[in-house]
Amino acid sequence: MEGTAPMGSVSTFTVLQPKPCPRGSKVFEAKRAVILKTFEDKIPQEYYLPKEILDDPPLNVSGIPAGCGILTTEEITITEDYDAIGLAAAIATRKFTAVAVAVAFSKRAIIAHQLTCCLTQWFMDDAVAQAERLDAYLAEHGKPLGPLHGVPVSIKEHMSIAGTSSSMGYFSSIVKDDKDSQMVGILRRLGAVFYCKTNQPQSIMHLETDSHWGRTLNPFNINLSAGGSTGGEAALIAMKGSVLGVGTDIGGSIRGPSAFCGIYGFKPTSYTLPMDGFLAHSVPAELNILCSPGPMCRSLRDMDLFMGLILGDQPHLLDPRLVPIPWAGLQTTSGKVLKIGIVDNDGFVEPQPPVKRAIAWARKLLTQPQHASIVEVKPFKPYGAAEAWQKARRMYWPDGGSGPRDAILQSGEPLHPLSEWIWKDAEPAGMLTAADVSDMRGERDAFRLAFARDWQEQDVDIILGPAYVGPACAHDTAFTWTYTSLYNFVDYPGVVIPTPIVSEAEEHYDTSYKPLSDACAQVKQLWEETNFEGAPVNLQLVARKYHDNELFGALRQLKDILQLK
Repeated sequence: MEGTAPMGSVSTFTVLQPKPCPRGSKVFEAKRAVILKTFEDKIPQEYYLPKEILDDPPLNVSGIPAGCGILTTEEITITEDYDAIGLAAAIATRKFTAVAVAVAFSKRAIIAHQLTCCLTQWFMDDAVAQAERLDAYLAEHGKPLGPLHGVPVSIKEHMSIAGTSSSMGYFSSIVKDDKDSQMVGILRRLGAVFYCKTNQPQSIMHLETDSHWGRTLNPFNINLSAGGSTGGEAALIAMKGSVLGVGTDIGGSIRGPSAFCGIYGFKPTSYTLPMDGFLAHSVPAELNILCSPGPMCRSLRDMDLFMGLILGDQPHLLDPRLVPIPWAGLQTTSGKVLKIGIVDNDGFVEPQPPVKRAIAWARKLLTQPQHASIVEVKPFKPYGAAEAWQKARRMYWPDGGSGPRDAILQSGEPLHPLSEWIWKDAEPAGMLTAADVSDMRGERDAFRLAFARDWQEQDVDIILGPAYVGPACAHDTAFTWTYTSLYNFVDYPGVVIPTPIVSEAEEHYDTSYKPLSDACAQVKQLWEETNFEGAPVNLQLVARKYHDNELFGALRQLKDILQLK
């Protein structure tokens, strides 16, 4: 647990940390203590959780916000009973004021933070001031400012919001932002209210969220990771402290945490949504593997809403890198039987038992006779998963990791275990030359061509399979992201969807199991060493590059079959 409090104070603001992050130098820890204290000073003591809860927390903390006594009955209703579309409608019809909604989600977010370390910044006063202006607008004009009028939207730490700070997950990267990033500006014009920023990993490049703010916990099993890099968002949404958040994904950073925490998440094809103003510095990885922002939320229709609203603002007019794709989303129709390829494994790592149960659950539903006129199910084996993983791990770090490593160490901040792990393949080669990077691009493009041709030969429209090797992972063990990073490498859009499958105690691998690789054997070992009980399981749907609308058209066809919200 972490916390600071002045001498003689009645209570201490405490954030659960069953496995704390490594400690740095005395100078660094003193600086870190200052930013933690600055955060704490904004929080009224009546929002502090009782000491007895934090001293002996349950494994699953997701039910605590509703039962801890801090939220009113109306605030529980506001935060639990709506998605973004429903909440916007309730505010527009004056069932709730924007102020009441801003207060409810701000309170729930700070409760969630004490239990999962999901936040980096919390600015309830600013949110209430925004909401007051929106309530005044509605009273004066008789209509909402925009389709997100009064809807609280949580934002990942590295994305600029005017008047806040941002970082790349380590202390020396913190900068003050005096203007909104392009995405945030669009959301603000649509009526969104900003009330917090959410945690991410050191360097943003882990599939676990662990920064100078602390380690984010999985709400359903605090000894497991919430995923990364958008793990703070995922944990906050799962704790119902947000209805809609914005993440980014270059290796699984939307899909991984969304899957770990049992929520919806979408990674579009790159250069679909705007990223201007997201980072203070460019990222060498994007020389060959592109990042993509996207929504994280509670429902299919909220993902669809987000895409339609952002693209409807025509962000490509200000950022010529963007491809101006009209959004049809869930309204996309094909008029033909949907060919779905089911991925049991990627030929590199066999998924852990609950993921295999989720795939079996989906296959059983999809192959029921009454759905034969809607879907055709086929087996699918992704092309070159092991090769893509080997190439991607090198291409993420054309500088050998020296950029973030040096910046982290210069402040006395410790290197986190997964930071050192992600650089280990690239570090020995050091800084690549321009010719080296160009050669890598050639390798990447050759792989993409082979992948596309193999997909065509297998004759499917979309594929359905694991989002990760397991339901989540124990802290500091997110080593194998092949089920998400493959689709960053080929730049295909992917959605992760919740299932009713939950990890149970005493689940075992099938007796016929044989490891597909050393990584596969490690995944089994980690399963046997970890208690995954209570962790939700998501599945991932993927479509071809630029077939984002077709992916959502497929989701429309599958919504009732797979019991999606």
